[in-house]
Amino acid sequence: MQLEQPPAFAVIGETIIDLVDPGDGSACLAHPGGGPLNVAIGLARLGNPTAFVGRMSRDPLGTVLRRHLERSGVDISAVVWGGEPSTIALLELSDGKAVYEFSASGTADFQWSAEEVAVLPAGAPVVHFGSLTSWQPPGDEVVNRRIAELRAAGTVLVSYDPNARPTLQLDAASARAKVARSAGLAHVIKASSDDIDWLYDGRDLDSVAAGWLRGGAALVVITTGPGGATAWVPGLAPVTRPAFAARLVDTVGAGDAFMSGLLDALGRRGLATPGALGALADPAALAAIIDHALVVAAITCGRAGADPPSGAEVAAFLAARYRD
Repeated sequence: MQLEQPPAFAVIGETIIDLVDPGDGSACLAHPGGGPLNVAIGLARLGNPTAFVGRMSRDPLGTVLRRHLERSGVDISAVVWGGEPSTIALLELSDGKAVYEFSASGTADFQWSAEEVAVLPAGAPVVHFGSLTSWQPPGDEVVNRRIAELRAAGTVLVSYDPNARPTLQLDAASARAKVARSAGLAHVIKASSDDIDWLYDGRDLDSVAAGWLRGGAALVVITTGPGGATAWVPGLAPVTRPAFAARLVDTVGAGDAFMSGLLDALGRRGLATPGALGALADPAALAAIIDHALVVAAITCGRAGADPPSGAEVAAFLAARYRD
């Protein structure tokens, strides 16, 4: 699919087939996934013209992933099609939380060349990157170099989510260095407290967020699962918002849904440019932005797999909440 208008958002990263082991002896279920794919679909379902810039396989699993993007209205005209296999992840659920094991060696998603990644930003004023593509070799180097070019140009808002995966990043110190490299390129950084705990060995969230702000970020948000999320911007005290109560099926894709909700909220408030975001100094506006992202994540937690809501579903959730 190709959009009839330029995209408002471009998302670069991987697509993954998630094999979900329910743990009850029944057969595994296969779901389209991958953090960047989930973010792109979340943005599109919320009504944003969105382009996905991925390196996808031509194999049958790649066809499944392509159709999933197309059904949500995501522009895939900038996708690079490779002959390597698709990436697969085995998910085991424990109390609704997922533990991942990946088959990612030699897969299409991470074989980027400088010529291929030059298609960014696909005409979009906002570019999101992160997850495995930002730190998985061999393509991570060229992806980060292209993002660095966009940041230096000053005309594109860059957002980033490290989405740490200890089963792939076996050395925390090396992972931390790669995250620092990518975080230094972003205006918006979203991470989870689980990311911080593993990457920074229990270092407190305030000090990590402060370091990212000093490195050039204009907005840092760290989610804490059922504890909600906290946002930091330069010159303001941190703003913490509680999670919305919702039925929990699983947390697969919840962080990606939050990311799409965060970017959607920034765009709707006219804050999706480096200059406008840098001028954000209203705690009430920041709280409303985080609340919107938390609603998108809460709805996703109420459904199996990474299945972010539409804008209409977000409106219905809020209407029911305030009616009750």
